[in-house]
Amino acid sequence: MGKVLEVTDLNIRIYDKDTPDTVVFDFDLSLDEGEIVGLVGESGSGKSMSALAIAGLLNRHDMEKRGKIMFEGRDLLTCPREELRSHQGKDIGIIFQEPMTSLNPVKKIGWQVEENLRIHTDLTPEERKKRALKVLKDVELDDAERVYNSYPHQLSGGMRQRVMIASAMICNPKILIADEPSTALDVSVQAQILKLLKRLNRTHNTAILFISHDLSLVRRLCERVLVMKGGYVVESGKTEKIFKEPENEYTKKLIAAIPICEGRQDPIDKENILMAKGVSVSFKEERKNLFTKPGTIEVLKGLNIRIKKGEILGLVGGSGCGKSTLAKAITGIVPYKGTIDFYCKSPKMVFQDPYNSLNPAKTVGWILEEPLKNCTDLSREERQKKVVSALLEVGLEEFYKDRYPNELSGGQRQRVCIAQALMLEPELLIADEPVSALDVTIQEQIIALMQELQRKRNLSILFISHDLRVVYKICNYVCIMDKGQIVERGSIEDIYTKPITDVTKKLLRDAGIREVSE
Repeated sequence: MGKVLEVTDLNIRIYDKDTPDTVVFDFDLSLDEGEIVGLVGESGSGKSMSALAIAGLLNRHDMEKRGKIMFEGRDLLTCPREELRSHQGKDIGIIFQEPMTSLNPVKKIGWQVEENLRIHTDLTPEERKKRALKVLKDVELDDAERVYNSYPHQLSGGMRQRVMIASAMICNPKILIADEPSTALDVSVQAQILKLLKRLNRTHNTAILFISHDLSLVRRLCERVLVMKGGYVVESGKTEKIFKEPENEYTKKLIAAIPICEGRQDPIDKENILMAKGVSVSFKEERKNLFTKPGTIEVLKGLNIRIKKGEILGLVGGSGCGKSTLAKAITGIVPYKGTIDFYCKSPKMVFQDPYNSLNPAKTVGWILEEPLKNCTDLSREERQKKVVSALLEVGLEEFYKDRYPNELSGGQRQRVCIAQALMLEPELLIADEPVSALDVTIQEQIIALMQELQRKRNLSILFISHDLRVVYKICNYVCIMDKGQIVERGSIEDIYTKPITDVTKKLLRDAGIREVSE
């Protein structure tokens, strides 16, 4: 196999502050034809910046790039802009982390998938459509014609990610950069995306640079792995050797942070804090045309669930099974039929995306104080004391109250969201995918924080997640959802070692928990 990419001594420095900030130091990477290489590290380690430089997408005037990115004998860092554009999308494809923000919401999928063909080929519109339909089928989208004529919002998260892969692969690039392509997808869809990337790699001999904070996914997909920290590559080598015999202390810390499913029992024998019976939620279906009446989609179908005091209950299921809809019904965000009885104060919710759930125009102190203004008679001084106390409780110093959300890291923003949810001292917390977009070390910190708060306050938590390893680490009991209903419930040990339903067995198998799949 020939070498398709050679990066040597890549340095990236940004000049958008008083003091220049170097974000990537002496980055080296070689990529052979058909090879899959993983790039891992925590947020801010320089993974995405290095990948964007390779893709030619770092062209800010306040940025300096040094080193070499050699592709087919040409240095992509110094070649003319026109030549670089001739490679983008054609020879080097990229899949971004969040397809909903990467796809144009006002353009149909077909138009977007064909974009690289319009730029790099002389194909007719009919030929472009034929190629687009083929590549949509290649990424295992069943009704390619319907997807071609759909808008992004009409597709599920997994379907949108497949569209992104199709768009990146339509010109059969020699290099595919996958930047967190499975973040926030449930385990079944994650497994499908990994399988798809492997198949495309074999079929087209495409070299893949796979960037992820999920080390278990990297282990299942990649032949080699590079570990980054603070802009440096601190360790690299064959994947299995890195996982079994890590040399760098940071690599050891990353691997130790991976939740491991080992035997445990957490008996809970307390009274109920919530009882839901026969809960149903329906939404109006989008009108197909002016002459048809919109139908209804039943998302929850007579669902029953209970949460006990002091319990951390995991809620797991595939995309579209109704997990988040149930959380919204419990918190009163969506109307429902049936009964939900609370034996506590009103529950509060921690949302999946901390950045979009915090007001970007207000300081952290204002955000935390707002519930106290609206729901208590506390004086300003008393409210300020509670804000500082809440920040300290979630592991943030007092000065963070004067910062805005965009001045915080992902983990810090999630801590603020947890503090906000706890301001009115609820007894029940609904946590909807609270760690799905965080790297493993920050995940570990947030999980430890939630466990500490649960013990300290005797909180009950409904913990919604697609990551079964995280659920195993934090939860006492687990409910498995499928098609709007709870299909299985039990203790962590029972569900993970003696699953009953095919739905549960598939989820565990897709998560790579091999003890169950064999």
